[in-house]
Amino acid sequence: MKKERVWNCEDPQRRLAWAAATTEALRVLEGKWKIIIICQLFAAKGPLRFSDLERLVEGVNQKMLIQQLRQLEKDGIVTRTVYPQVPPRVEYALSAMGIALGPAMEALIDWAEEKQRIMDEASRAM
Repeated sequence: MKKERVWNCEDPQRRLAWAAATTEALRVLEGKWKIIIICQLFAAKGPLRFSDLERLVEGVNQKMLIQQLRQLEKDGIVTRTVYPQVPPRVEYALSAMGIALGPAMEALIDWAEEKQRIMDEASRAM
């Protein structure tokens, strides 16, 4: 899935397409809880019940968790499985598209850690 990107592309339309693709990717991930939910699902290495997610995503209320999970499901990042039992059991897992986010998430984490390191060094130098 990883492509070698030639950033000095002379085609302005191509650069606009890259910007549009990046904007859409960020739209899918925007929201206070989505990245936290995705990280919890990566860490679980398998499906999580709704109640487990509710416990793991500290500070989220039930309504917001449901809303964020529905959006992630709509965008193809998460799958939802309902088991026909009483009480109903619902599990969430990363879809193939969600799993494909792994390298991008790792790159964002690396970037954020490097940015924080640089900012810490700059503040100590003052």
